[in-house]
Amino acid sequence: MASKAEIRKQELREKLVAAAEIRIRRDGAGALRARDLATDAGCAVGAIYNAFDDMNAIVMAVNGQTFQALGQAVRQSLNGAEAAAPTERLILMSNAYLGFAAENTRLWRALFDVQAEETEVPDWYRAALEDLFSNIAAPVAEIFPDKTPQDLVLMVRALFSAVHGIVLLGLENRISGVPVDQIERMISEVLSRLT
Repeated sequence: MASKAEIRKQELREKLVAAAEIRIRRDGAGALRARDLATDAGCAVGAIYNAFDDMNAIVMAVNGQTFQALGQAVRQSLNGAEAAAPTERLILMSNAYLGFAAENTRLWRALFDVQAEETEVPDWYRAALEDLFSNIAAPVAEIFPDKTPQDLVLMVRALFSAVHGIVLLGLENRISGVPVDQIERMISEVLSRLT
């Protein structure tokens, strides 16, 4: 059974993550400051560091929730499309990825803006990323049944990277990006050709 101190610490962690999510959604992860977060959560600045090791750990906690929401959006895109061709399922998932990124741009960007060394990334964070990739893996395995498991992992990451790049450049309106109103079409073209 958790002690009162542990319960209070967990409640503070939840308040800090909720407050951080609001700030990241509005201003981006780079604008997250301990003093502002303490004010939002109704605690002292020092209390933040009793609940989390550092600000990066709070961003990682928010990102964990964002990965869950993104994974849910991607999975829901397949509702009723289980019998669709694998390339069509990849396109549906990619469009859901685009929709999530467009609606939650700053939270989505925070997923990829974390500055952490390879050994500092928590196992649960890697598991959330792998869960996202697992959605892609099933249709990729159908399209490329002769590939080794290692080659399938590379293909999943390559397809994810292609879609992510199209979405990122398009949503940021980069000169090299696809116009926003044509991102879905570009994703469809690329996935149809690659698969």
